Amino acid sequence: MKVLLTGHKGYIGTVLTPMLTEAGHQVTGYDSDLFRRCTFGADPVAIPEIIKDIRDVTRDDVEGFDAVLHLAGLSNDPLGDLNPELTFDINHRASVRLAELAKDAGVERFIFSSSCSNYGAAGDNMIDETGACNPVTPYGESKVFVERDVSKLADDNFHPTFLRNATAYGVSPRLRFDLVLNNLVAWAYTTGKVYIKSDGSPWRPIVHIGDISRAFVAALEAPVESVHNRAFNVGRTSENYRIREIADIVEETVPGCRIEYAADGGPDKRCYRVSCDLIQQTLPSFEPVWDTRKGAQELYEAYRGIGLTLEEFEGKKYKRIDHIRSLIEEGVVDPALRWQGAASPR
Repeated sequence: MKVLLTGHKGYIGTVLTPMLTEAGHQVTGYDSDLFRRCTFGADPVAIPEIIKDIRDVTRDDVEGFDAVLHLAGLSNDPLGDLNPELTFDINHRASVRLAELAKDAGVERFIFSSSCSNYGAAGDNMIDETGACNPVTPYGESKVFVERDVSKLADDNFHPTFLRNATAYGVSPRLRFDLVLNNLVAWAYTTGKVYIKSDGSPWRPIVHIGDISRAFVAALEAPVESVHNRAFNVGRTSENYRIREIADIVEETVPGCRIEYAADGGPDKRCYRVSCDLIQQTLPSFEPVWDTRKGAQELYEAYRGIGLTLEEFEGKKYKRIDHIRSLIEEGVVDPALRWQGAASPR
């Protein structure tokens, strides 16, 4: 298929891109490349691309594609909290407009990168796709709003699908360190401490970005009637952990480290356990290959391979919120996160 992949230069997009091309799809990327200075290891795979803010998308940008896979957006809670209205402008309103333009241009499939953070403060009980959404952050709210509004566009010719990814982990050319497993392994490797900033009690489902990418490919290639206007939790039901259990795995993986809790760490209101049975029942071609122990080992070896330091992953190169603030301070982007002057995209 001819596919437009938004956010192709992001954390997941840089892993999904080669997987799509290897599956035989013709892929064009769309990204503002806000984190162009933040490459970890090898550069992302080059493909035809549109370097442009998602808020500026036009009908011409989506014309002629069979599918839009939409990953672009502000990608975590601290960025969402920086300016909640900006989060809703980019993550919600621009996403709905993209879907409207895609439908108008005759694009049949629209696969949205949603999130299990939709469930927010769901508590200790297992929840599936029929469960109530209870987001507790602007980021989570924006995902719920996109699902609500894009689902209304569904008809016989336009087939939206919503992939609610569990909390991601894994190595990527645009690695994120704000994610729980990535972060804990980084602390363990650079300091010898598996540093937990909460009390360790909240539940999280976690999933490798390679398996998230496999879910996108599976949904893209599935018969439209099986994915039409449906949401799927992405991950493995067996991969739900309390934060302290993830820390135990990290302690067993990184030599010579020990678990330490922040003195001011309390319970995190984000707490949810999710069932991922539906996606495996509906999309048999979706075959996850990662688990948390393999992921922790992959991360440890990657960090050791480049000699990662605490200053790097907690600093402005890799910490998304600090990087954005530095770009604003330098005048490279304005407070609305638009490129300025010579820094503007080509």
